[in-house]
Amino acid sequence: MDVVKKEDRLAGGLVVEVIETSSLGDRSYLATDGEVAVVVDPQRDVDRVIAAAGRLGVRIALVLDTHVHNDYVSGGLELARLTGAEYGLAAADEVPFDRRPLTDGEAVELSPRMQVRAVATPGHTFHHLSYVLEGTDGSVGVFTGGSLLFGTTGRTDLLGEQHSEDLARHQHASAQKLASILPDGAQIWPTHGFGSFCSATQASGDSATLGEQKRINPALTLAEGDFVEQTLAGLDAYPAYYAHMGVQNTTGPEPLDLREPVRAEPEELRRRLEHGEWVVDLRSRKAYVVSHLAGTVSLGLDGPMVTWLGWMIDWGAPITLLGESREQVGQAQRELARIGIDKFAAAAVGSPEELAAESGQLRSTPTATFADLASAWGGSSNGLPAPEVVLDVRTNNEFTASHITGAVHVPLYELKDRLDEVPAGAVWVHCGSGYRATAAASLLEAAGHTVVLIDDKFDTAAAAGVPMTDGT
Repeated sequence: MDVVKKEDRLAGGLVVEVIETSSLGDRSYLATDGEVAVVVDPQRDVDRVIAAAGRLGVRIALVLDTHVHNDYVSGGLELARLTGAEYGLAAADEVPFDRRPLTDGEAVELSPRMQVRAVATPGHTFHHLSYVLEGTDGSVGVFTGGSLLFGTTGRTDLLGEQHSEDLARHQHASAQKLASILPDGAQIWPTHGFGSFCSATQASGDSATLGEQKRINPALTLAEGDFVEQTLAGLDAYPAYYAHMGVQNTTGPEPLDLREPVRAEPEELRRRLEHGEWVVDLRSRKAYVVSHLAGTVSLGLDGPMVTWLGWMIDWGAPITLLGESREQVGQAQRELARIGIDKFAAAAVGSPEELAAESGQLRSTPTATFADLASAWGGSSNGLPAPEVVLDVRTNNEFTASHITGAVHVPLYELKDRLDEVPAGAVWVHCGSGYRATAAASLLEAAGHTVVLIDDKFDTAAAAGVPMTDGT
């Protein structure tokens, strides 16, 4: 389970704890003066935040969201209900529940030693707020949400492509605004940018001050026109489940329910698989390729399971979770609840051999490296099916930057709906490191393809002798 990552100890005795949700590439924060605390952008599973406050012996007095989130279900409303804290949100965001409506420049005093000040920073959304943390000696840092990130900014197309350019201009102006009102030594505490698809480009670094960002962040080094052009050019597809997050956060998320799903016996699993339902194998891909139930989808908890499952499924489709232990199933429930998937058809615990209704239901998947691919093209197959199709399931931007010459490209998030476009013959499938390719291999196997999984890092392909094409 994701827990407190680190803490920043600041002037005036203020402490900011970072609560990381690595599976979604996001961070939440708890700032305290030692007695009261403010929480910014909490995830739906607020027990982590409550535990942090309990360990520190502080009372949560204020909960803030920087914006109506599009990549996860907020825990802000529920945390406020559980703790009796005020819940602050931009006044311009119309919601049906009680909250403290905040406007640009408004300060909330938590104690004589600590207050937060709202700063309007539109760009990621139209009503986005950043929150400046102020102590007895002035501003010490700013919670930037999806505004100023480490080396980049939040993406500007989540409210529709028709708003992308306008919001990109706002994003540039907002970054400049923060740079003008805060000291160079102020800490930057973004919510997104640690692998999140909410960032416009890949974020860099693990911490930063405003002064450091002034030297490297495009929003602070480029003119508005150049920044807008660069930002829009770098945007790629984002997860389909984002379409449902803003709706849930605006209406008010339901309290979290992590009770274990009903158990499925082997015969029920077989029936669900025969009906084409999503039966998700949560084990590592290394375990999956050795043995798995035919028709299951490999999305191991050792990778971004929640992002890819949420992206690929039809929203509301029945899901059955398969884990080696109850702990694995519980972890998957927690992660999926963060994006609003909290009702499951069933769950099962055990090895594939224990869960198989019959021995013929078990499968294994052959694996290879890029060196094996080069050898196979040279006539040495090492007992593997000859590669008739090389399938690249990376994103559009990744494929455009560099790809194997002659490869067929279908991003993983589109594969289940485009399986008929994959040519007949033995398919050697790859991604950037092996995680997405394993998921793709499981979908291809279920559709009847002969598959070889290239479980290798893409940046080794050229050195292994695989012919490459750079750019378009």
